[in-house]
Amino acid sequence: MKYIEEFRNAAYAKALALEIAALSRSGRQYYLMEFCGGHTHAIHRYGIPDLLPENVELIHGPGCPVCVLPMARTDKAINLAMMPHVILCSYADMMRVPGSNQNSLLKAKAAGADVRMIYAADDALRIARENPHKEVVFFAIGFETTTPPTALVIQQAKQLKINNFTVLCNHVLTPVAMESLLQSGEVNLDGFIGPAHVSIVIGSQPYEAVCSTYKKPVVIAGFEPLDVLHSIVMLLRQINEGRCAVEIQYLRAVNRQGNLIAQQVMAEVLELRDKFEWRGLGFIPHSGLQIKEEYAAFDAEKRFALPETMGTEHKKCLCGEVLRGIKKPKECSLFAKVCMPENPLGSCMVSSEGACAAVYAYGRVNSL
Repeated sequence: MKYIEEFRNAAYAKALALEIAALSRSGRQYYLMEFCGGHTHAIHRYGIPDLLPENVELIHGPGCPVCVLPMARTDKAINLAMMPHVILCSYADMMRVPGSNQNSLLKAKAAGADVRMIYAADDALRIARENPHKEVVFFAIGFETTTPPTALVIQQAKQLKINNFTVLCNHVLTPVAMESLLQSGEVNLDGFIGPAHVSIVIGSQPYEAVCSTYKKPVVIAGFEPLDVLHSIVMLLRQINEGRCAVEIQYLRAVNRQGNLIAQQVMAEVLELRDKFEWRGLGFIPHSGLQIKEEYAAFDAEKRFALPETMGTEHKKCLCGEVLRGIKKPKECSLFAKVCMPENPLGSCMVSSEGACAAVYAYGRVNSL
């Protein structure tokens, strides 16, 4: 298939691997964090770690949107779903994410709640129009990639006067989380493989502050194996030359300014929260979005009385540490023993973009 097969060429992959080996200097380690669940999936699917020299290490970051949502926010959605007059809609990956006491939206559905899996934000709006006597709540999650569709359906609900529709907004911001990781000093990083889909929306410019403040290069990469390998080459060149810049490997889809129309829609409907909680990272200032006052009628947090909960993770689950890059999935004592995709104890095993799920699917046979 054009524009895909070219980026899976084995001969080119070997050539890039040789270039990486030549660029990696003996006597030092290179720690590179991928900040995108899609990259984590691709890295393990195509066996990229096996192509790298021992002193080039890829570290998984908090780039899985399902994984970073804290348990308390999942609990809010479950509580909403259990209300008899509510239809709760969300994306497939959210259905099995554990809340408190290993509850989930899927279990709530089994208990009689009207929970519906949707493929796009406007599906929720359609369901609201089809069920005028029900309260339809869209449990919206994700990074900047999925934020514009949420903002757009809120706009449409207002224009069409669909008053039985609200959104439980959980959208979060990538560059702010990058800064938080670097501020913590908890993980030693030399550079970032920047997210692709997020960057299509926001462009490369928002990473420039991260780069200039913390002196860490960022290379925005595509999802194919050659994209990832090429981005590693670009990062090693910058590190060896003592440079620090935001570079775009994924030039066929990303530019500096991003999608200005999508950004405008987001800016009209949504605004920064003072702080937002991330699983594993805690509360990060100005890292989440909320619905503006002009659209407050469509804010589920304002329409419904939702109790605050303090979800407690499984004591042995290392999801938080995996998301911060200080632990690897196989270091968790639950991995592939008790915690598996069919019985996930942590969110990193639920989504296909989660690091634990990716390693379980592609990386466990040779090393367990």
